[in-house]
Amino acid sequence: MKYHYVLISALILFLSTSHYLGYTPIAVTVLFLFASVTAYVLYAKDKAAAKAGAWRVSENTLHVVAVLFGWPGALVAQERLRHKTKKQSFRVVFWLSVLVNVSGIVWLHSPQGNAQLRDNLYQFENFVISKVPYEATVLTVLFLTELRANDVEWLR
Repeated sequence: MKYHYVLISALILFLSTSHYLGYTPIAVTVLFLFASVTAYVLYAKDKAAAKAGAWRVSENTLHVVAVLFGWPGALVAQERLRHKTKKQSFRVVFWLSVLVNVSGIVWLHSPQGNAQLRDNLYQFENFVISKVPYEATVLTVLFLTELRANDVEWLR
């Protein structure tokens, strides 16, 4: 098994456990999935453009998508498409973006980070409830932002 599949499997296990224990909402997993698909598509587009000599996706765009939850998809794209695997400066920045993203996820599990997450979710839910007239949309947002357990023991 290649290292990136081990990392992605560990991430899936971590996110599943985090949601089950009530630290993060399902929206975090949805963000990873959406951003990973986006990253893969951008890498594929950039690879095709590189072959055709056409306009390329900027490296900064690829790094931003990676740091904003898309690094799992970027890892898969790098391996499957054999793209952006040789340029050392790109790889260093990529792995730094992964480190930043993982650090942010770990911070959400600290007492301060989780309290901030809960406060932001509460404010976002109230905003949606007060501004969105469609019940189905409100229920979807509430489902995605719900924390499984309302009382995490160490928050007391």
